[in-house]
Amino acid sequence: MKAVQFGAGNIGRGFVGLLLHEGGYELVFSDVAASLVASINDVSEYTVHEVGEGGTDKVVTDFRAIDSSADAQAVIDEVATADVVTTAVGPTALRFVAPHIVAGLALRDPSLPPLQIMACENAINATDLLREEMQSQAGNGWDAVSARAVFANTAVDRIVPAQPPGEGVDVTVEPFYEWAIERHPFGDDPPHIPGAHFVDDLAPYIERKLFTVNTGHATTAYYGAQAGIEKISDALADPDIAAKVSATLEETSALLEAVHGLDATELADYRATILRRFANPALPDTVERVGRQPLRKLSRNERFVSPAASAAERGLPTTALVAAMGAALAFDVPSDEQSVEMQRRLREEDAAAFTTSVTGLEADHPLFPAVEAVVRARQGELG
Repeated sequence: MKAVQFGAGNIGRGFVGLLLHEGGYELVFSDVAASLVASINDVSEYTVHEVGEGGTDKVVTDFRAIDSSADAQAVIDEVATADVVTTAVGPTALRFVAPHIVAGLALRDPSLPPLQIMACENAINATDLLREEMQSQAGNGWDAVSARAVFANTAVDRIVPAQPPGEGVDVTVEPFYEWAIERHPFGDDPPHIPGAHFVDDLAPYIERKLFTVNTGHATTAYYGAQAGIEKISDALADPDIAAKVSATLEETSALLEAVHGLDATELADYRATILRRFANPALPDTVERVGRQPLRKLSRNERFVSPAASAAERGLPTTALVAAMGAALAFDVPSDEQSVEMQRRLREEDAAAFTTSVTGLEADHPLFPAVEAVVRARQGELG
């Protein structure tokens, strides 16, 4: 069995690639970073270091890497004969992956089983996004190409921080992970990934993860940055920050209970698990890494506005979520392009225009006045 993993970064190697390896797949990494590809091809194995309670070291073998920017045809040829294709490139980069998969499917022997495609991204229904990109690029040939593949959405969760220098292609991760995959697209032939679990309804898993892990992680980062704290674990050790993060996640849990009927006690246990993960002092994770790209994180379908808007529409509390958005607006990191752009736009745009353009909320939405108020407050701080 062979899997092509687009994205050979820390998540690609330390999470998706590891589980595919444990499922018995030969791994082919595709990436555009020539130096990373060379480093992977220079070794015959790498180690995933799980740090924290219950963590172990896991060794990955039987892999190789291709620089897709230098040899696209090699990637296409691998896709054509693969059993599984996965991605960990970021939702906005899926459009660059799509042409390689389309071309590989065009070359695929029709007698082979359908290629099993899963986008493992921090986005709702990321595989659907990838399929839409592929369909757009395939044009009139889409029906023939799509007949040779099946697509399944996934929900993925594992904290993989920026790596310590000098580790080579080894990866440091937390022990906890979750990979939930839609069951029905595969029929009776799901991919063999022992560490994943297949579910009939993925929506609760996606939103529980996005509105708890992603919302909570970013909230911790933005409050930590405001307090001048460097590490995520140190930020959560601050009682005031911990209380604000907890309040934010209580609001998202109330939404998850209302929308998906999830059990309140189980959600409370899940929140506690997530906060313990963030507080893991063995993870060298920083507020700067977690908080980067604030404009994306404040957009309509992301971790703050999406749950807050849904909660507001149902008359549920949003005070803590809106306060967390206010903290995000104060994220001012010169090395992050979106942070620089956000601070510039806050200075140049009026509060209503900024709120609409960044969050996607219309002026008549019930959440709009509260978000506009924190935007205006941030603009007042900037002078």
